[in-house]
Amino acid sequence: MVKIALAASDAQIAQRALERLSAKYPSVPAQEADLIVALGGDGFMLQTLHSTMHLDTPVYGMNCGTVGFLMNEFREGDLIDRLTVAEEEVIHPLSMVAQDGDGVQHNMLAINEVSLLRAGPQAAKLRVSVDGKVRMEELVCDGALLATPAGSTAYNYSARGPILPIGSDVLALTALAAFRPRRWRGALLPNTAKVRFDVLERSKRPVMADADSRSVRNVDWVEITSVPSVKHRILFDPGHGLEERLLTEQFV
Repeated sequence: MVKIALAASDAQIAQRALERLSAKYPSVPAQEADLIVALGGDGFMLQTLHSTMHLDTPVYGMNCGTVGFLMNEFREGDLIDRLTVAEEEVIHPLSMVAQDGDGVQHNMLAINEVSLLRAGPQAAKLRVSVDGKVRMEELVCDGALLATPAGSTAYNYSARGPILPIGSDVLALTALAAFRPRRWRGALLPNTAKVRFDVLERSKRPVMADADSRSVRNVDWVEITSVPSVKHRILFDPGHGLEERLLTEQFV
């Protein structure tokens, strides 16, 4: 019998789902489980993947949130059968190193994207470097982000960035409301690239950095790289994996 760990977000609908599933399926602690079942939305799925990364245990999400791009449809009755035939997708996160105004460096992982956002009334000024070479001396914008294929349909897509195939080994560098160069649409980069943003005029134009909703304020610079040595294992119902969802999203 497969050993599952049930986890749920704080949302009322997710907590009620947890109660119902707990009555039907025995749950064990995450460190003892063969599979983790996450009940909530995409935000809770990201939270679960981050918190259980050290376990190397696959996570199967059931949507009790809004969008649920990383989740499966919620159903109670056939959970074990669905887990048995579920298909696994492996995704790799980004590593963010951000130095704040006090010289403190913050290290975080991001599954969807790393974003830099203006933290004041004036637009941010960023210098963009790729693999140690300055590619843009000055990008004036509300912000910029670097997205993985798995995260390309999230904030990146809302900012008119491209949807990336899940196996493309490409990252999307997308500007948020670029003022200069006006209407700059960003760039596609190999996932081996090391991207650096230097914040210009930091005291006048403060910037915050964000890795999957975990933030560092008043940053001097941010460096981002992909981390192929770290893997997140996500389970999907057959025919509803990330590759299919990314294709479907482009034809809606």
